[in-house]
Amino acid sequence: MDYTELFHSMHPGFFQEEGICAMPRDWVFTELVMDLRGDLPDVTPPHDLNGIVFDEYHGEIAALRDAVRQVDEDWVQYFQEGYRYYCAFDGDMIIAFCNLADMGRFQGLHIGGPGCVGTIPEFRERGIGLEMVRLATETLRQDGFDLSWIHYTHLADWYGKLGYQPVLRWNSGGIIQDTERDK
Repeated sequence: MDYTELFHSMHPGFFQEEGICAMPRDWVFTELVMDLRGDLPDVTPPHDLNGIVFDEYHGEIAALRDAVRQVDEDWVQYFQEGYRYYCAFDGDMIIAFCNLADMGRFQGLHIGGPGCVGTIPEFRERGIGLEMVRLATETLRQDGFDLSWIHYTHLADWYGKLGYQPVLRWNSGGIIQDTERDK
């Protein structure tokens, strides 16, 4: 698969966006993928998550945006009515979140992925976010997506724990490494 072509089909004009162009060249990000057409990797949560519930979010967008604000104020704009979100809850409190993006089709494959993944500070380092992304990825598989794509991250090793594989690396100047071709 030509992941560079796939990237450009999902994100046309990405490297011309003002915010991307303005980033320092030494900031390098990774794009990762997981094939959802077969069995997903067997991953055991690293910690006891007793009492934490994971599910799609169907509540008020304001409550979700309040949780997002605790992680990254710039991400609030990506959490709007009418989109899909997956969350972790401690009782009624949203403690982790991600959006479930439909990124379209490429060469007959339906592509989606979790994005803007965050855990509010007091619940970090417990494996909650990792388990949430694992379950969100499973949800995408059950919904018939063929590939799950992680876009614009510097946490390749973290997503790798779930079986996501790096396919591209980029900086503000564009794609700097197609990891499939450069092996």
